[in-house]
Amino acid sequence: MKKPFYITTPIYYPSGKLHIGSAYTTIACDVLARYKRLMGHDVYYLTGLDEHGQKIETKAEEAGLTPQAYVDGMAVGVKELWKLLDISYDKFIRTTDDYHEEVVAAVFEKLLAQDDIYLGEYSGWYSVSDEEFFTESQLEEVFRDEVGKVIGGIAPSGHEVAWVSEESYFLRLSKYQDKLVEFFTAHPDFIQPDGRMNEIMKNFIEPGLEDLAVSRTSFTWGVPVPSNPKHVIYVWIDALLNYATALGYGQEDHANFDTFWEEGTVFHMVGKDILRFHSIYWPILLMMLDMELPDRLIAHGWFVMKDGKMSKSKGNVVYPEMLVERFGLDPLRYYLMRSLPVGSDGTFTPEDYVGRINYELANDLGNLLNRTVAMINKYFGGQVPTYVENVTAFDGDLASVVAENLRAYHKNMEGVDYPRALEAVWNIISRSNKYIDETAPWVLAKEDGDKEQLAAVMAHLAASLRVVAHLIQPFMMETSNAIMEQLGLAAEFDLENLELAALPAGLTVVAKGRPIFPRLDMEAEIDYIKEQMGGGSDPVEEATEWDPATVELKNEKKAIKFEDFDAVEIRVAEVKEVAKVEGSDKLLKFRLDAGDGQDRQILSGIAKFYPNEQELVGKKLQIVANLKPRKMMGLLSQGMILSAEHDGNLTVMTVDSSVANGSQIG
Repeated sequence: MKKPFYITTPIYYPSGKLHIGSAYTTIACDVLARYKRLMGHDVYYLTGLDEHGQKIETKAEEAGLTPQAYVDGMAVGVKELWKLLDISYDKFIRTTDDYHEEVVAAVFEKLLAQDDIYLGEYSGWYSVSDEEFFTESQLEEVFRDEVGKVIGGIAPSGHEVAWVSEESYFLRLSKYQDKLVEFFTAHPDFIQPDGRMNEIMKNFIEPGLEDLAVSRTSFTWGVPVPSNPKHVIYVWIDALLNYATALGYGQEDHANFDTFWEEGTVFHMVGKDILRFHSIYWPILLMMLDMELPDRLIAHGWFVMKDGKMSKSKGNVVYPEMLVERFGLDPLRYYLMRSLPVGSDGTFTPEDYVGRINYELANDLGNLLNRTVAMINKYFGGQVPTYVENVTAFDGDLASVVAENLRAYHKNMEGVDYPRALEAVWNIISRSNKYIDETAPWVLAKEDGDKEQLAAVMAHLAASLRVVAHLIQPFMMETSNAIMEQLGLAAEFDLENLELAALPAGLTVVAKGRPIFPRLDMEAEIDYIKEQMGGGSDPVEEATEWDPATVELKNEKKAIKFEDFDAVEIRVAEVKEVAKVEGSDKLLKFRLDAGDGQDRQILSGIAKFYPNEQELVGKKLQIVANLKPRKMMGLLSQGMILSAEHDGNLTVMTVDSSVANGSQIG
């Protein structure tokens, strides 16, 4: 019997909307969970939210909410996002869950009693945004006064720090340094990819571990220390324990903990920015509790933009919802898993995103399926011939390539090298397309052709596509299922016993195959992504629908020159018709009279604020009339409707009915 498999994402900090970086980690874990299930493992997949800390308390106060109400709203939004991305998690933990808080408090008191935690005083530089302390030497930049005294600085993350001096409990990291090094020496593959272990040793272990401040008294949103409740337990003990409490550690029902932690393989995946906490603090905490340490810690790189890290102020943030709504889920899952090199950062560009859809999904995979189904219908009335080996001169090489890349796929999936695993799949796709050109079925189908060879070609193509459908199932479930359906196969998958020759007999393909990836207009779709990233669109479209308190623009506005403002043409337009856009729950389609003698169509993402959209008919609105037209949901939008937002509510900007259509506002 195979060992149970436990896979976790980091628990995300819900202080803002999650972008494709968080989506990457969650999809990457989902791919591994699905792969392991298909390989016969009992899998438990955990994700969730880290909901305590000063930053959450501050965000909630700014929004006029209690911290609990704030995180409740954020949790709903994150779960909706994971549903959109078809994440197959088994549990969603929140650090505000009662059972988790109870165990955290009990663990703190246990460590205090065994002198692994002690009371002292902390003075140092603290970043609220990072929930992290820094020494002066760790700061990216320091600010000094006239006499040279350090008065502030910038953390490596880019956030400002402030000097904090307060009573604090400390975790005795230094006591366990030698034991941690022994563990690293005995388990050189614990931290992946290669090179990450050296980073930790050189930057943190060799200089010497300092004891870690693990409580705060300057805020109250967290788990109080039972024996000294003016102290709140610091986020990195609270948050890290989630991996154990989610399974039942410290609770009456601990069956999952016994199965997946004590008897299974424990696998954490995080971004490289939180590697230190998971490779030093977490193992030492487990040592203090006399618990088994995890088997593997993957610290992946980031998706960055051409101009650096994603930033709202740069107008270069990419949100997964936009890409899924526009292009579908499978292209996003494929792109993220194919494009981030193991051990380093990847660069997101609209050109690369659209290009991979057109060339790899539409051209390579889509055309292979379309051609195969069409030829089986044309030459054999839709009946897939029986698979027979070595009929044509090219069958053996195709079978060899499939077998070789099946081995490469499994090796790379086990190593969590998704780009190379997908490369192995595309090697099979490429070889199958070449096989069509080599065997020339259209020649074999002629009266003087070879019907036996033609039948073998069709069977080999169907068999190859069946293999591909199985291999991409962890990555692109909809596409995988669609291929199986078009081949006349049930959506049942088994990666353990997969081989080319295992094509079932008696299959009937669909009468007319539907393209699974229609080709895209490269220029139009690249422009669309750039506009969504960089602004210039309706504010409600750019908003995070699940922020409980604010409508947040993707790009922060900065000062502009008068001539920039003067170039904007704002005119009065009367609403003639308005209707919901099919397939979208936020877009309304307006037909307006802007006084120029022709109807103008504008799409606006305000549907949730106007459930009875017909009340807008006849109203005179303010529109940006000279905005470059763009396509949304396949419809042309010729401008922008102006609106005002306050306390989460939005109202379109109207003018008096006596104002003539087309009047310019300025």
